[in-house]
Amino acid sequence: MNLRRVYGIYIRQWYLIRDNPTRLFAIFIWIILDIILWGFITKYLDRVGGASFSFVPVFLGSILLWDFLVRVSQGVMVAFLEDFWSRNLINIFTSPIKISEYTAGLTVTSILTSATGLLVMLLLAGSIFGFSAAQFGLLLAPFLLVLFMFGIAVGIVTMAILLRFGQAAEWIAWPITMLMSPFVGVFYPVDILPHWMQVVSSALPPSYVFEGIRAVVFRQSFDASVLVWGIGLCFIYILLAYALFYFVYKKSVRNGLLARHSAESAY
Repeated sequence: MNLRRVYGIYIRQWYLIRDNPTRLFAIFIWIILDIILWGFITKYLDRVGGASFSFVPVFLGSILLWDFLVRVSQGVMVAFLEDFWSRNLINIFTSPIKISEYTAGLTVTSILTSATGLLVMLLLAGSIFGFSAAQFGLLLAPFLLVLFMFGIAVGIVTMAILLRFGQAAEWIAWPITMLMSPFVGVFYPVDILPHWMQVVSSALPPSYVFEGIRAVVFRQSFDASVLVWGIGLCFIYILLAYALFYFVYKKSVRNGLLARHSAESAY
């Protein structure tokens, strides 16, 4: 892997974000709205529930972590869509750059956007609603690692969907993380779900993160095997996602689909 090519993909995306105010607006507006909306909801629940229990670390912490996952996956997807929108895909893939270098560059871009979004969320949640990430201690880092890795896997899968079906598949790519949210127990324990949904949940790494968060908040305990399962599944999903994208790319080159996408987007 040539790191200069990876850096080239990253720096191109950086210039696109820096010089496009609408991209900056899209990165921050939904983060700000989610934190403010759920922050006031948790404040209201605290008032109704009395002083016996605080909903802030549960609900606000959950939405913060969930938004981080969404930002990571969409960070990869939107960077890929930029090449779709600018009809640049055929230029990218006819250059000497490898698929691994291209996906690595988009991953680095996602690190930049998601880390910035996470910092904004933490500042807002802390300054307005008194949320402190310190209550999770060092566990916050592996929790975020699991969500980041899974977000990258989801982002690469959306890239494969878009490459196979074109821009018309955007309506599938944008809500793909939301389709998983009922299964991973963002706001409720997984054990209240029907059995078939629990089976699906056990195969999704974010469910281990949110179950772990609740264990820390409610019982002040944590099972390390939760993180082991989450990280292990993430590695598998990243490898499968990359294999899927590579397969779709090779097929698109052979049947001319890549050139057709560029030609169709020109009209």
